Amino acid sequence: MRANLAAFSRVAPPTSGVRRRAGVALTVFEHRGEPCVLVIKRAFGGRNAGQWALPGGRVEEGETAVEAALRELHEEAGLQASSAEVAGVLDDFVTGSGFVITPVVVVLDRPRRPRRDPVEVHSLHPVPLHRLLDDAVPRWRTAADGSPLLQMPLRHDMVIHAPTGAILWQFRQVALLGQHTRVGNVAQPAWTHQ
Repeated sequence: MRANLAAFSRVAPPTSGVRRRAGVALTVFEHRGEPCVLVIKRAFGGRNAGQWALPGGRVEEGETAVEAALRELHEEAGLQASSAEVAGVLDDFVTGSGFVITPVVVVLDRPRRPRRDPVEVHSLHPVPLHRLLDDAVPRWRTAADGSPLLQMPLRHDMVIHAPTGAILWQFRQVALLGQHTRVGNVAQPAWTHQ
């Protein structure tokens, strides 16, 4: 995984004039003896209520996207990670709501138990890496404007769309399969633009 990420040349849009930046932590950790990625369901009050997401949030003044992702991972999921546990960074993803999201891949070097912040997070969901590699993942649809609409059906009750779905798909392709895949053209459902 680390070698695949090291060989990947990420794409980042110009940051001049961008006021809304966010960092998210795509976190790989051991859960019940198998490697998983941590997916959260946002709390039902506040921004992106009830949506599937990765721990993350706004980049604060004087902070890098990596620092923001690690801070938010600790705040939202109770997982402390060091910069040494950052395995790589995927392509920035520009959202319909005006954010530029920087996905930071974090590989925890020892087992840890996540603990949710009940104000920001409704629930925590460890998703085994083998689910990302399932033949049924992803599903592709066509958006009204003709652009590709991605669905990541990770459980019977968990279908994730872009931007989170696009980030998970790029992680699958780049980190797990070693395929340099871009996701900037993946459509987002209108309800994710809130």
